[in-house]
Amino acid sequence: MSSPALLALSDGTVYHGHAFGARATAIGEVCFNTSMTGYQEILTDPSYKGQIVTMTYPQIGNYGVNSQDVESWRAHCSGFVIRELSPIVSNWRADYSLAEYLLQYGIPGISGIDTRALVKRLRVRGAMPGCLTTEGLTPADAIARAQAWGSMEGRDYVTEVTHEESFAWDPQDRDSGAFKLTKETVAASPREIRQPMPPADLPIVAYDFGLKYNILRRLRQKGFRTQVVPAHTSAADVLKLRPAGVFLSNGPGDPAALGSIVREIKTLVDTGIPIFGICLGHQLLGQALGGRTFKLKFGHRGGNQPVKDLDSGRVEITSQNHGFAVDAASLPSEVKVNRINLNDQTVEGLRHTTKPIFCVQYHPEAAPGPHDSTPLFSDFRDLVTRHG
Repeated sequence: MSSPALLALSDGTVYHGHAFGARATAIGEVCFNTSMTGYQEILTDPSYKGQIVTMTYPQIGNYGVNSQDVESWRAHCSGFVIRELSPIVSNWRADYSLAEYLLQYGIPGISGIDTRALVKRLRVRGAMPGCLTTEGLTPADAIARAQAWGSMEGRDYVTEVTHEESFAWDPQDRDSGAFKLTKETVAASPREIRQPMPPADLPIVAYDFGLKYNILRRLRQKGFRTQVVPAHTSAADVLKLRPAGVFLSNGPGDPAALGSIVREIKTLVDTGIPIFGICLGHQLLGQALGGRTFKLKFGHRGGNQPVKDLDSGRVEITSQNHGFAVDAASLPSEVKVNRINLNDQTVEGLRHTTKPIFCVQYHPEAAPGPHDSTPLFSDFRDLVTRHG
């Protein structure tokens, strides 16, 4: 029989449920994700640092967790909230159950609560601090801890999730190829069979602000040879590597708290080197180009966000995970908004009108999510090639 757990919000609301994962207490911003699958990728996305993630899909955990689909070096979210924990794990690739995986990283989970009611409250009131505990705290104590946490605004979590040392991504080409399904009898494990890739003939540098591994896989699949550098690497040190282009990754926290990184990006912008940014990278690039960012009421998190390309009129269904956005009115005239979110008209893409620079707020690498935006990695290659 499971032990009790509770989730307390800073507005005084308390949800009682069942504990799974680690016996621990977590405090952070409570948010929600509308993806139907991909909980493993969500747990290991560094952009969720400092957040308690609620899944809107009712049953989670049925296919377990495997060692290949992780998006970073560990699970990063503070806590995990679900309606129902699957009592069985049924997938031939599974290495752990969801509960075992959370326990491994000291993350508490709560199941058995009305996630519909919780998500409705977050949509009406906005994302707010919460305390998830499986250690028997009283509701009053948990509420007090949530209220004392503060806000996501002004928080720099990038320093906590970035790799401390620079490294070359997948130099032996073992981890980047797309999986290939086959009925043929082969000596290798089916988990290791991958599609062939083009030569890695274009050297680039990728800033790691909380980089997802599937971004690196997509870049390799397009022929990039990627050197990953820590978040606070100077522009001068990047240029010493003689890259043909620079990539700015996703990551957690408030982009407005990262002024020192923005200054280095501004230096790179001034050199004219091709630059592509995703998510936090998009927000930092927006600031480096002269714009400002602001906090959204409850953010965009899930695999069903509609984005319109204003140049072509095409609509992409996108994977997103962000709680901040670029203020379109703050941008200079040489920076064009070329993509918007069709739900709330916030900025989803920018391009510079005279320099080889573009960025998107969403995740074209998905993991989890749709693949409508995958061609953006080809666009980056074309941009780098034209300006090489």
